[in-house]
Amino acid sequence: MSALAHQRLLIVTGKGGVGKTTVSAALALGSARRGLRTLVCEVNTKERVTTLLGRPEVGPEIGSLEENLWSVDVRPTEALREYALMILKYESIYNAVFGNRLVGYFLRFIPSIQEIVMLGKILFHLREKRPDGSWRFDRIVIDAPATGHAITFLSVPQVVLDTVPPGPLATDATWMRDLLIDPKTTGSVLVSLPEDLPVNETLELHAALTAKIKIATAAVVLNGFIAPRFTDAERAGLPPELAEVARVHELRAHLSAEAETKLRTLPAPLTRVPRIYQAHFARAAIEAIAATLAPLLDGGRP
Repeated sequence: MSALAHQRLLIVTGKGGVGKTTVSAALALGSARRGLRTLVCEVNTKERVTTLLGRPEVGPEIGSLEENLWSVDVRPTEALREYALMILKYESIYNAVFGNRLVGYFLRFIPSIQEIVMLGKILFHLREKRPDGSWRFDRIVIDAPATGHAITFLSVPQVVLDTVPPGPLATDATWMRDLLIDPKTTGSVLVSLPEDLPVNETLELHAALTAKIKIATAAVVLNGFIAPRFTDAERAGLPPELAEVARVHELRAHLSAEAETKLRTLPAPLTRVPRIYQAHFARAAIEAIAATLAPLLDGGRP
């Protein structure tokens, strides 16, 4: 069975700069092409998924990118409004309550309010259904914050449960936590580069997600992988300037192999994404990465 065939919620994270947004875009594109109605969510950041896919920005409202594929940039202000309307039901009541400056002042002291409403918006869409009873979205891909911020973001339902009294907020935090820790629904995709710091952070991230938050690691992606190309004899026959290029290449290939060995100690399948040499990193690169990640997604509808 493929690693991500049946999870409806994929959480893509890793150290900043390892390529988690490109992996998120590629997984979302691959899911959509398998007939899954897919929503890719960026979390309170400058939109990059739409740019990578060659589409206009969609902002904080869900926008269609192409067949079976939607995107949204989840931001705290808009997420708070949606969350409040889900509870209060009527916009007039929302305006009366949240338009009050005193209420706004006290909201700042509710623990992790921004994180809970952003996560709540994403997970609300995971449970959302169409009139015919089918899921509005078959799969949601979260381009989650980097390492430490990801742990904070994903642990917020339990933080809320530990700090607030029983009530609507605690009730919502309960179903959010239950969705996140259900391995049949949710899996994390950890992205790394073949360098010591990202690899070590990936190992630590796996430990924190599984031990502290109870989120299963479903797959590991080693991005920017470089395979060996030259033998010692071939390098010896090259002109000096090309021999140096070959030496550097083989050094990077050695580092890639070392990184792969360390990451394969994790209890999840590892996929190597070759380093892509393109002057302009855009749609073509995402298409190539989606093809590489295809085996993770094949296996049927979630």
